Amino acid sequence: MALTVIVRSGDVKSAPKVTFDAPRIVVGRGEGCDVRLPDPSVSHRHASIRQRGSEYIVVDEGSTNGTFVGPVRLSPHSPRVVRGGDMVRIGRIWLELRVEHIVPTAAANVATKEIALGLVAEALAAQGDPSAVRVFVTEGPDAGRELALAEPGRPYALGRGQGADLVLDDADASRKHVELMRKGSQVLVRDLGSKNGALLGDSRLEAGKDVPWPRGTPLRVGANLLSYDDPVGEALAELERAADERMRDDELIDAPNASPQPAPAADEPDPEASSPLAAELAPRAASPIAKVPERAPKKASAERRGWSLTDVVVALIAITVLVVSLLGLLWLFKAT
Repeated sequence: MALTVIVRSGDVKSAPKVTFDAPRIVVGRGEGCDVRLPDPSVSHRHASIRQRGSEYIVVDEGSTNGTFVGPVRLSPHSPRVVRGGDMVRIGRIWLELRVEHIVPTAAANVATKEIALGLVAEALAAQGDPSAVRVFVTEGPDAGRELALAEPGRPYALGRGQGADLVLDDADASRKHVELMRKGSQVLVRDLGSKNGALLGDSRLEAGKDVPWPRGTPLRVGANLLSYDDPVGEALAELERAADERMRDDELIDAPNASPQPAPAADEPDPEASSPLAAELAPRAASPIAKVPERAPKKASAERRGWSLTDVVVALIAITVLVVSLLGLLWLFKAT
């Protein structure tokens, strides 16, 4: 029996999921976890789900904000049996567990990173922050031009041709020189058989071959140098490096409905509408996911509010050196 883990917090309509057939599944915020949840309320190694015979058990791994099965908080390192349909809360994040006879997700580690990146992208978009990879020309005839890789998996062409996604005026560029594509956490670059070729760092690209473009490595297309920013990747890395955020004791995170049922007819009473359990689980607001820390724009200069003690000391030393230099010059003139 395989175990499917479904993320039910955030945008419940998308409900990303991944299926495992493994004896142990680690859930947390860290890069090495099998299920990566990019929210600071989730510890780096928060909980684990383990197979025990025909059952699955959940164990809190000493997390900061605890692991809950329904409304019950688990004691650290004490196993609790879970069944298909159970709702488990990891920090602020609700997960639904399903035990099913289905094929596990291929390359689950890649899939769970895709989920984490997608959740961060949704959070950035909800905050009104840019989430697309932004490619820009840093040096050369077309310096200042930019291109947003807004659609993952779509190839974007760069060159002199009018059909290119980023049109270059550089005479050394071919009509379609290179192609860029965002795939998962990588940006891939492909030389399209250009006349003058393209350089990634010091290496010449092989025509027709996708090559990962590491962040910080310049890409030379003709006489232009290009670089890129990845807001989603940077935000995910920042979330993974951050310390755990301790939740308030009175903070209430409502459980979403795991399996919505068809609404009753207008003339039929809803048997669950007045039940205490329905009232307890009815969500009053969407549960949060991927709280992305606010970051100052990279190019914005810091506002200066006043002189620090260090500034005063440096200024006094500079004035003293200047005065001593002037006195030395006066002494030399008198001596001559």
